[in-house]
Amino acid sequence: MKATPVSPLMNKVAGYIAGATQRALPARVQEKTKHHLLDTLAAIVSGSRLYPGQKAIEYIESQGGTPQALVLGTRILTTAVNAALANGMCAHADETDDSHAASLTHPGCGVVPAALAIGERDRRSGQELLRAVALGYDICARLSMSLGDYAFRDAGHSTHTFGPTFGAAAAAGALAGLDKRQVRHLLSYTAQQVSGVACWMRDAEHVEKAFDFGGMPARNGTTAATFVSAGFTAVEDVFEGERNFFVAYGALGKPERLVEDLGRRYEIMNTNIKRWSVGSPIQAPLDSLLELIRAHSLKADDVEHVEVRVSITGANTTDNRHMPDICMQHMVACMLLDGIVTFESSHDEDRMQDPKVLALRKRITSIGDPELQKVMPSRQGVVTIKTKDGRTLRHHTQAVRGTAQNPMARAEVDEKCFHLLAPILGKNRARKLCDAVWSLESTKDVRALRPLLRA
Repeated sequence: MKATPVSPLMNKVAGYIAGATQRALPARVQEKTKHHLLDTLAAIVSGSRLYPGQKAIEYIESQGGTPQALVLGTRILTTAVNAALANGMCAHADETDDSHAASLTHPGCGVVPAALAIGERDRRSGQELLRAVALGYDICARLSMSLGDYAFRDAGHSTHTFGPTFGAAAAAGALAGLDKRQVRHLLSYTAQQVSGVACWMRDAEHVEKAFDFGGMPARNGTTAATFVSAGFTAVEDVFEGERNFFVAYGALGKPERLVEDLGRRYEIMNTNIKRWSVGSPIQAPLDSLLELIRAHSLKADDVEHVEVRVSITGANTTDNRHMPDICMQHMVACMLLDGIVTFESSHDEDRMQDPKVLALRKRITSIGDPELQKVMPSRQGVVTIKTKDGRTLRHHTQAVRGTAQNPMARAEVDEKCFHLLAPILGKNRARKLCDAVWSLESTKDVRALRPLLRA
């Protein structure tokens, strides 16, 4: 068969990936990358104690493997591919990890485990790790958007697997030191492995969802990088030519979005960090509720009724779910009773049967609002409270704390992550790990983080 000429699109993407670890990040981008790296490490470590993470760890422990990379929160050293799978599932075992609203992806849980696995395997520096992670977010978000993001999702595909798989491959390939031609082969192996059906929404125990969002993208992206670094060759241009990737999947999108403003617009800057350890649609209502609690000294006993309005999609995802951290009514009730939401309260399954919580939940209504659906991907929320003394209190959160429009400061990210890490690592190591990430550019070998990340 006649060789397909390499397209400008492929040349630009491959060149950008191949040069990523040598290309300095703007200072603000490097700082934001540290936020997301630490946030994802905290999600992995805390997720290692949740059911989806435990199942992943049990599976990987049974596989053995060459000791190339660490399964965080354990003492298991295994292959880079196995570690990426386990750490990816742990990263999304919860609803703690970050999200990129416009592309409908959770970049961190796929990109960071893949980057860390190859970074450990090849003993890359902290600076190189940061650059590879920022790269992974760029490719993850743009790939999803090039396929049509919302239209692609509505057709039944899973944006949460397609984008992060390519993002993970890009980060892993850059750290594996692949040259431009090898990156073209990397992207071909990535395209062959990418998949995903949006039925994950029906996963009752979050195990398949953790695999779909984090484990599978991290594993497949890492696999593609290890194939090519081992000498595997492949199709030179999977994005153009006969039977290419966009012929198969891109009918709803625009391939040119894959390189739109590449090197000028860093998508990690447009990625959200969750303030609360709950599902994304619940973030805005909790922000609004906390404002009302603090402004009016509200207690649960003061409340006659609570109406929560979010997007139709958000309401469908969180209305009276059986898992605490993705149940709107339960988390609103917990905040009213406690005055705050913590990692512990958002994961206390026994509390879902607490008579006080159940009684309060009866007074909480969740509504999918067509007007709030129109403003997606901005996840806004409106909370209206009728008090027993006749007052009506209302708060509309338009920019959730932690979103690109209302970002958390370093101290806030540090506080969130420390509290996720400390119960597993201990306060001393949790503090040292946070500090190590804030100064990661001075780390010569990312394996230096291992003692801080072990159980």
